[in-house]
Amino acid sequence: MKPAPFRYHRAPDVEGAVRLLAELGDDAKVIAGGQSLVAMMNFRLARPRHLVDIGGLSELDRIHRAADGGLRVGALTTHHTVETDRAGTLGAGFEVLRDAMSWIGHLPIRTRGTAGGSIAHADATAEWCLLAVVLDAELVARGPRGERRIPAADFFLGHYTTALDPDELLVEIGFPRPAPHAALTEFAERRGDFAIVAAAVDLDVDEGAVRGGRVALGGVGAAVVRVPEAEAVLARGGSFGECASAAAAAVEPPADASAGTHYRKELVRTLVRRACEEAMAR
Repeated sequence: MKPAPFRYHRAPDVEGAVRLLAELGDDAKVIAGGQSLVAMMNFRLARPRHLVDIGGLSELDRIHRAADGGLRVGALTTHHTVETDRAGTLGAGFEVLRDAMSWIGHLPIRTRGTAGGSIAHADATAEWCLLAVVLDAELVARGPRGERRIPAADFFLGHYTTALDPDELLVEIGFPRPAPHAALTEFAERRGDFAIVAAAVDLDVDEGAVRGGRVALGGVGAAVVRVPEAEAVLARGGSFGECASAAAAAVEPPADASAGTHYRKELVRTLVRRACEEAMAR
C-alpha cells in the first residue's frame, strides 16, 4: 500500500522543529530514520497530515561522556554508530549499549534507525526502551516551554505512548552512570524479527558478589516494565535461578498469535537467568 497524502516539512534546526510541531499540532509526526513510521504509513496504520523531518539536525547526532561519568546519546545517533563505536566514545561501563544493538533488526535498519526514534516510538520490546528503563535513563525533551527532563520510569505510558507532548521533540538520552555488569537478551522466531520477550538486567556487584540490581522486561505488557520482585531476590543474595523464577511469577503476559501466556512466562524465566549470567561474566 501507499501512505495517505501528507505535507513534508524539513526542520532547519531544533528550534525550527519545535516551532513546526507547535504550529501543526496533533496532525504532525516527526521523522528521522523512518524505519518504523514509514512502514506504518505504508500500511495506513499511521496517517499524519504533516511530516517534520529532523534527519539533517547534526547537533542531535552525537555521543559524549559527561563530567559526572554518565553518557549522553543524541536522539539522531544511529544504532550502527553505537554498535561500531569507532570513536571509542562509549568507554568502559557502557558495553551493554554496544552489544544490545546487534539485536535490532538487520544492518540496513541499524544504519538508518535512531536511538531517539526508537524510544519515541515506544515499542514494548524495543532494545533502546529496555536499556532506558533498566539503566535509569533520563529523556531530554525540547518544546515551546523549554527543556524538560523525564525519567525513563515515567516516560513509557502504554502501547506506543509516551509522556512527550505533541509539540515536544526528544533530543537526548542520558545514562547517569556506567553499568559494567549489565546485559540484554531476547528471543524472536528469526534473528532480526521483533522480540517475543526481551530481558535486561543491571547488577550491582561488589568484590565478586551480587548486592542487588535492576530487572526490566519487554513483551510482557503494554510497555517495558521493571520487576521489583526479581530485584528483591538479587538484593537478598538469591540465586539467578530464583531471580528468574520470581520474574516469571510476577508477570502475566498477554497471549497473541506469536505466543501464549505460559510460553512467554517460560521465556521470561530463561531470558532473565541468561541475562544475569551474561552480566556477571562481564
